[in-house]
Amino acid sequence: MSAVANDILDPEVAVRAGASLKIDNLSRHYGDVRAVDNLNLEIPAGTFLTLLGASGCGKSTTLSLVAGLDKPTGGRIYLGEQDITDLPPNERGMAMVFQSYALYPHMTVAENIAFGLKLRRRPKAEIAARVQAVAATLDLSHLLERRPSQLSGGQQQRVGLGRALVKQPRVFLLDEPFSNLDAALRARMRTEIKHLHLRLGTTTVFVTHDQEEAMSLSDLIAVMKGGQVVQFGTQDDIYTRPSTLYVATFVGRPRMSLLQGKVVRAGASATFVAPGLSLPLGDAATLGLSSIASDADVVLGLRAEDVRVHPTAEATPESPTATLIPAIVVLIEPMGSDTFVELQIGSQSIVARVAPRAGFALGDQVWVEVAPARCHFFDATTEARLGP
Repeated sequence: MSAVANDILDPEVAVRAGASLKIDNLSRHYGDVRAVDNLNLEIPAGTFLTLLGASGCGKSTTLSLVAGLDKPTGGRIYLGEQDITDLPPNERGMAMVFQSYALYPHMTVAENIAFGLKLRRRPKAEIAARVQAVAATLDLSHLLERRPSQLSGGQQQRVGLGRALVKQPRVFLLDEPFSNLDAALRARMRTEIKHLHLRLGTTTVFVTHDQEEAMSLSDLIAVMKGGQVVQFGTQDDIYTRPSTLYVATFVGRPRMSLLQGKVVRAGASATFVAPGLSLPLGDAATLGLSSIASDADVVLGLRAEDVRVHPTAEATPESPTATLIPAIVVLIEPMGSDTFVELQIGSQSIVARVAPRAGFALGDQVWVEVAPARCHFFDATTEARLGP
């Protein structure tokens, strides 16, 4: 924790800071709509957790329940060992930063930051000291006398953070705080939030639909769908071992390529077969496919960086177990440091990441290298992951 952070934390708050958060069978129903449905999460103290999912998945409702802005239909919420489910928002030791900033236009930056402390009737000297310390932490000291209308979007967002930080919360709750910012400013604010979390170590729950934000900021990610958590883990867990097709295609840019086909078994060996494609997979048990029936419908997933593209069939595969498959270049997307090419294989297509000056052109016949160990397999019916 930085010296500035220590200055703004009194001894009592320093002991409480970074409390663990437990959500136990939490539900919120609106008639027949299950916005949150028996949700369970355990968030260790000091963790940066992101609730990630598409609009309407229940992530903002979950945050409102944790903050005390909404009442659950069922379940409990614990902060450390304390059951806070029935506590009012102002007694939960949390601070929330909203998407809209919600700054008071008639107040200066200093007055906006100090507002919550004034409501608590803190001494003037303490308020002034805390405001100055928070302003220094967020590079707002030179803006304290300005009003919100005189600030940029990024500055207004930092004021919103300052108003939360000055309360010395045990938990930060951030509800899509960057959604109103342009791309460059979003990237800068992500960096600032990450630095702030590393300095303070306060438990943080961050809501977003942007998987890049989730991957760059989080210690843990909870991917939500239909009011439930469908996968919970680290960035590496979510990205390299997606538990469902939904997670596989929601996380990662470009999205994971999917090929519909069957796994054909011959003794211990397996082959993935699709129109215009036959991919030997080797030992079925190694890939976790030994329990599925031969000719079972599966979905094969490939990340763009796991696909190698060669100009000729005589190329030497980088992986000894890989197969070279003929394909046609149907789309090229230059992205600066990377180029993505869409490749037609039979009646389906995949996307590969190649070097910016790889020299491929539309219509080129190329050879795609696919290594079985880099493939992800999902049950075509349940959409659950197959294998390790």
